[in-house]
Amino acid sequence: MSAEVENPIARAPKRERGKQRVTELLQAAAAVFAEKGYEGATMTEIAARAGAPIGSLYQFFPAKEALADTLVQNYAALLAADLRTLAARASDIDTKTLVEALFGLVSGRPRERAAVLPLAEAQMDERTRRITFRHMLRRHIATILRARFPALSPGAAHEMAVVVLQLIKAANTLSDEQGLAGRATALRELRALATQYLEQRLR
Repeated sequence: MSAEVENPIARAPKRERGKQRVTELLQAAAAVFAEKGYEGATMTEIAARAGAPIGSLYQFFPAKEALADTLVQNYAALLAADLRTLAARASDIDTKTLVEALFGLVSGRPRERAAVLPLAEAQMDERTRRITFRHMLRRHIATILRARFPALSPGAAHEMAVVVLQLIKAANTLSDEQGLAGRATALRELRALATQYLEQRLR
């Protein structure tokens, strides 16, 4: 099997009509992935959801992996841009505000996040796995922590980023569990725990 088949990549449209069609296909793919997960989604259903011929889908995305890869990379780019913005102002805000901002960013963009979550751990190509959120988020959170606390070593910032990300992931799990009694209180407690953890580590 050729490398091209093993690692299918999306083909960028050159005309405005093609760009609009790709946007529609990606929106349809996001909806189907969010509903059925990576394994359960089919190219046929994605094309139908977009109201596009199956040939049009394959023209830009030769395989399901290419669609998933594009969605993951697009969301990662959006989130990375948000985190870089936070890093730029991290030195001017207190620890509690920083934690609130981090929790808000990582749990933000709920539509995109719902689509990408089933893809982040899917068995896709190595290029996709390298940019999954676990590694990207740890790196950006560590950068933000060092911007807020310049005395932190890179190693300490990474260790703290791992803990903070785990607390954020727990908060996201709670946020996704609709109707859970005490959910709002638990979310506040997780944010408070993250704030206390950072303050204690930096004493």
